[in-house]
Amino acid sequence: MYNRCVLIGRLIADPELRTTPNGVNVCSFCMAVDRPYKQGDERKADFINIVAWRGTGEFVSRHFSKGKAIGVEGAIQTRKYTDKDGNNRIAFEVVAEKAFFVAPKTSGDTQNSSAPPAANDEFQPVDWDDTEDTPF
Repeated sequence: MYNRCVLIGRLIADPELRTTPNGVNVCSFCMAVDRPYKQGDERKADFINIVAWRGTGEFVSRHFSKGKAIGVEGAIQTRKYTDKDGNNRIAFEVVAEKAFFVAPKTSGDTQNSSAPPAANDEFQPVDWDDTEDTPF
């Protein structure tokens, strides 16, 4: 048996980071994921609830906000609960094990990257003299 999903979509609201009484961070958010469609058909999306724990949750809350594209890899989970009217319900959500960027950084983004920013997004040729010894 195998329970794995990969989703790419956009956040419909800012993620909410909370801390459990035991000091564990958990981030909840909802993302809109487009359904496949044919040209001329109306575009539709599914709205999927995501839960990210510990470092993954901290990463999402630090780097993503409403409208930002995001990729998530995780597993589908169900849980039963009773609503305020006493009705039994089942919630479906994805427990994110990984979250990742799926769109290039724009000038207005505050997302940090480990690489220094390039002058532009195009390939930059490097002068290299093949008569010198390679460093590896």
